[in-house]
Amino acid sequence: MKKVVSETHSLPKELLENAETVITYFIPFDESIAYSNIGGVYASREWAIAYVETNKLITELNKALAEALKDRGYDAAILPPTHNFDEEKLVSDWSHKHVAFIAGLGKFGLHRMLITDKGCCGRLGSLITSAKIEPTKRPEKEFCLYFFNGSCMECVKKCVFGALKKDSFDRRKCYEICLSNDKRYPDLGVTDVCGKCVCVVPCSFTNPVK
Repeated sequence: MKKVVSETHSLPKELLENAETVITYFIPFDESIAYSNIGGVYASREWAIAYVETNKLITELNKALAEALKDRGYDAAILPPTHNFDEEKLVSDWSHKHVAFIAGLGKFGLHRMLITDKGCCGRLGSLITSAKIEPTKRPEKEFCLYFFNGSCMECVKKCVFGALKKDSFDRRKCYEICLSNDKRYPDLGVTDVCGKCVCVVPCSFTNPVK
């Protein structure tokens, strides 16, 4: 059965009627996981395991946060960590990285990933709540060295299949790579990931502009 989702990004109030705040967070990977994924064509087993485990962790964190909010009298809508996208159009109805950008957690890099103060090598999670929380100020300065002063395109060099280029991104080719990795580790569960473009580049573990 194919997943069917909205053609446009959902708004918080479409998922929680009394929504007031979107909470977003970043879980950085240990540097050893990134270093394991820099060689070869396929994603490393360590990278695939980190993906599976953080999917579980994000789910558990969101449930815990929702319970904590409920104990304080607030509602919450839990969002899945991934796989909430149309498999034909490759468009998600809720993008953690886009809401994290809106919420001020970081800025986009040339690799189309969000760079936070702890880098981009990790996972993002988010949930919606009726609690009214003061928003984080969105940063103005770029976090990506390419967008800041044109000095870096390491992520483009790291894309071994050429899906990522300086002025374009082929999401279908990227997804094909991810699906090939999924077939490589059937014992782990769903591992449709790659991550080569974010592993051991200047923005992997920190905001290089800061």
